Amino acid sequence: MTLSRRHLLELTALSALPARAADRPPNIILLLGDDHRGDALGCRGNTVVKTPQLDRLASEGVLFENHFATTPICCTSRASIMLGEYAGSHRINDFATPLAPAQVSRAYWTQLSRAGYHTGFIGKFGVGNKMPEDSFDVWMGFGGQGHYFPHGPTGPHLNHIMRDQAAEFLHSAPSGKPFCLSVSFKAPHEQDEDPRQYLPSADTEARYAGVTVPPPRGAGMDDINRFPIAFHRSENRRRWGVRFATPELYQTSMKGYYRLVTGIDDVVGSLRGTLRTLGIDDNTVIIYSADHGAFNGEHGFSGKWFGHEESVHIPLIVYDPRLPATARNKRSRATSLNIDLHPTVLDLAGVGVHSNPQGRSLAPHLKNPDAPGRAIHFFEHHFPYNGWIPSSEGIRTHRWKYIRYTDSAAPYEELYDLRDNPTETNNLIASPEHRRARETLTRYCDRWRGALTAWKPDTAWNDPINEADLQRDGLT
Repeated sequence: MTLSRRHLLELTALSALPARAADRPPNIILLLGDDHRGDALGCRGNTVVKTPQLDRLASEGVLFENHFATTPICCTSRASIMLGEYAGSHRINDFATPLAPAQVSRAYWTQLSRAGYHTGFIGKFGVGNKMPEDSFDVWMGFGGQGHYFPHGPTGPHLNHIMRDQAAEFLHSAPSGKPFCLSVSFKAPHEQDEDPRQYLPSADTEARYAGVTVPPPRGAGMDDINRFPIAFHRSENRRRWGVRFATPELYQTSMKGYYRLVTGIDDVVGSLRGTLRTLGIDDNTVIIYSADHGAFNGEHGFSGKWFGHEESVHIPLIVYDPRLPATARNKRSRATSLNIDLHPTVLDLAGVGVHSNPQGRSLAPHLKNPDAPGRAIHFFEHHFPYNGWIPSSEGIRTHRWKYIRYTDSAAPYEELYDLRDNPTETNNLIASPEHRRARETLTRYCDRWRGALTAWKPDTAWNDPINEADLQRDGLT
């Protein structure tokens, strides 16, 4: 690329995304953590976790500070990312149900493949008991939860295996085609069946030697006492006992969790080094996010599943090297969702969206990080757990959050004023002065649920509640 052409790109990138390096569509790498909550990054103010590569990526791109999962469990959220659809519409609500053929056809990688992209998948696919490996040009994925040491305790760590697989894909990608590589980590998810829970690689151990992790920054562990008995008997509480019930367990679990996050960070650094070596770093978009967050002791919980901030608030970094320096190192406070990744990837690739996703492209926020986002969104978790993990759904605005539990915990409800109580410890559901907010948000929830149930993939989607409704009902 000549200097004059680079200058031209810098002048035009802000007004016409996506700009093209040497008139070629960009390569796209979508990186996805598992259980990686939004505040477990140095660039989000966490002074304990060590994420220099992701922090650098954020400093060279756009960090979305208010990014949320619409369903906080891996298979459902991953399906939502793949399709750009809420769970209530794609209806993948268990670990066995695979993507249907029509859904594979709508998935972002299939649409990119039809547009001429070379596609690859590495790591935890996480949706269903049948992998759509034939829909990728290169498949190095696995089903189920996977193992951190798939070749035994003396073998390589999964993060290192995936690092080498990513390098292999990049070196072997055909030079005449753009590529889309999806790298889906197991980290920092625990190893459920292992009593040690978190199994990081040995090379991350020394970086946390002598570290003492402070207590949870949100709700204290004794907050469980205000919840009904169903929560005390839930899987969230059982896992809390395994991971966080004593100060010693808390330190061990948190260091293991952070070490696994650092393992992801190392892979990001290695991957970017490979892009530079191959001379394709200036035309490769990198997106980092997660399927959902995790409770690390807050409210007396572990795991995810519920609609509280620790469980649904997740990272999002978008790095587009085609943007000029003046558009880098920005932060967007706009509310964005996991379902937005599908249309964003297609938009950045310059590919028309040949489906009707319920998500919205975030590409405009790269040229204008101060642009407003959603004023309201819906979240849900409806797995057939029969009370083991109480099903729930709810509504979140910038100020309000309403959660209702729909099986064994019913009729329990929660209402929080996020402006005054961001840690979600003061449940206002029985407060007479907040009755109007509760009734309005309940009505919103009913309306959103009905719209998702009625929606068909061949029809356009419009959010059933918008900012005008909030203003009319006094909920802004």
